[in-house]
Amino acid sequence: MTPEFLAALFGFAFVTVATPGPNNLMLMASGANFGMRRSVPHMLGIGLGFPAMLILVGLGAMQVFDIWPVSYDILKVLSVVYMLWLAWKIANAAPPAQGGADGKTEGAPLTFLQAAAFQWVNPKAWSMALSANTLYAGDRAFLSVLLIAVAYILCSIVSTTIWTGLGVQVRRLLARPRTLRLFNIAMALLLLASLVPALMAS
Repeated sequence: MTPEFLAALFGFAFVTVATPGPNNLMLMASGANFGMRRSVPHMLGIGLGFPAMLILVGLGAMQVFDIWPVSYDILKVLSVVYMLWLAWKIANAAPPAQGGADGKTEGAPLTFLQAAAFQWVNPKAWSMALSANTLYAGDRAFLSVLLIAVAYILCSIVSTTIWTGLGVQVRRLLARPRTLRLFNIAMALLLLASLVPALMAS
């Protein structure tokens, strides 16, 4: 395990988790609507859920697609349906002014389990898991796959904090409920748009 290999792995992991995609757009929307503290379970769900998925994929989950090819088509349909539901949820998040006396919104951020489960219907997550395992765990050894997972956990700590923090800053700029509502609708549309490249490439 050379320093060059580790540098390449961590660079790949950070770029793939930090670039815009469904997870990061939802984190930004969560930060804007619910704040940093209430978004922590969402952040942890991504930060731990994706590495868990990556390990299972690296240790042979992709064999299911080889044995039963139609399962990949089923996965794509589930991805689209779930993304539509999430986009609707984001677009209809109640602005803070419509929440209770404590200023919280009427909606709720994703839970840890919801965010972790989302990785399995996230086209970008599948692309990342397949690419990372192909490039950095060609031997399919457990320790190689585990090292990739650790790299993603560490990079996700930085990435999820940045994107949720961006949302928190946006919330301060979007003081008016109508402006925040427009922001939520824009985030929902961007979330749906992020599906297109992944689905077209699959």
